[in-house]
Amino acid sequence: ATQTDAMRLTPPPSTFAGAAARSLSAAALAALLSVSSITPSVPPAFGPAAAQAKELASGSGSRVNKDPISLLRLALPRVSKEARELQAGLEECQDNLARLNGQVASSALQKAKVAAGKSGAMLKSVPPAKAAEAQAALDTINAAMDEVGAKIAASRQGEALAATERALGAVTQLQEAMASGYAQPSPPKEFASLPYLKGRATVDLVLQPGKEHGQFDVEGKLYKQLEVKMVVDGYTSPITAGNFVDLVRRGFYNGMHIQRSDGFVVQTGDPSNELEGSGADAKKNGYVEGGKVRKIPLEVMVRGDKDPIYSATFDDDGRGGYAAAMPFNSYGALGMAREEYDPDSASSQWFWLLFDSDLTPAGKNLLDGRYACFGYTVDGARLLSDVKEGDIIASAKVSSGESNLVLPTAPALAVAAE
Repeated sequence: ATQTDAMRLTPPPSTFAGAAARSLSAAALAALLSVSSITPSVPPAFGPAAAQAKELASGSGSRVNKDPISLLRLALPRVSKEARELQAGLEECQDNLARLNGQVASSALQKAKVAAGKSGAMLKSVPPAKAAEAQAALDTINAAMDEVGAKIAASRQGEALAATERALGAVTQLQEAMASGYAQPSPPKEFASLPYLKGRATVDLVLQPGKEHGQFDVEGKLYKQLEVKMVVDGYTSPITAGNFVDLVRRGFYNGMHIQRSDGFVVQTGDPSNELEGSGADAKKNGYVEGGKVRKIPLEVMVRGDKDPIYSATFDDDGRGGYAAAMPFNSYGALGMAREEYDPDSASSQWFWLLFDSDLTPAGKNLLDGRYACFGYTVDGARLLSDVKEGDIIASAKVSSGESNLVLPTAPALAVAAE
């Protein structure tokens, strides 16, 4: 199997509750994820719809958190309980304002204000070097919340929603200040020859239509090119994110074509699958370093754990069905492709998941814990809906966070080459 065959899923072990139903679901999803022609119909239901209220990344319940910014906040380490309560209240307020439910939004706002009143406890979680930044964020949050309350009282819910979003932007700044004090551990020594990412980085990518595509048509609006912004996360998947950022900075993806677009994923990254005359080596379907394809381990993380699981799925680790720290909840979630039966076979192929909450309910989607979700598309995600095979990555650039990339030392590379 090649890595483009990669996204086939293995049914969970029969020891788990509901194994028969999950196996049928896995088989249905595996059919969708193979490279052969797929049927656009939705597979049988995966069992009870799963997801909790927005404050949880994934798990059981009735609602799905599809907001990539919220999911990124939830994946930050070293965030205080009070800051999480503040986030939850404001996100509940935001959700209800979007639903034009001002009364419930007002109640949620009061919860957020109670949490904001615990500013002393929150500031204690901030490293001294970031204290002024955190205080400024809290000031912005309080001012924005006052405006939200006034706009709700005046029945100007659109303006209240805009102020809530400003407050949540400041919550992100506050939580990132807390996370800056996190002493991120290095990956296991056996992976010392691989780059890894400390913290986060942002990648800006420009797509242009292929020769047979003409222009992109997104909901009736035509585009000559598409621009998307992605945040990749090294807290939960340091090697996967680091490998991707390293390849982006090398220009590896510039000029590469989209190699798969089936309504479920948009995938690229296989140099051996490029058009004839590209000069790619058909026998090497990944990034070649020192004459060999550089491969990275499967890297997945259970929500609440301090370190990722390496070279094993959640099922292999006896935790099938647990919530992932970075779930495949959001449209445009970034995943690393690999061979079906080899967890450590990923190299350069990756995909955007075109998330459908009916097809892949959170906590039951059979991707979480089986493939590494290493980031989210935070701007332009819906533009991916008209990306087709043969479209071109005109450019991919690391716009921020490249300094967080840790490259392997010469001795480590020498050991790996032996």
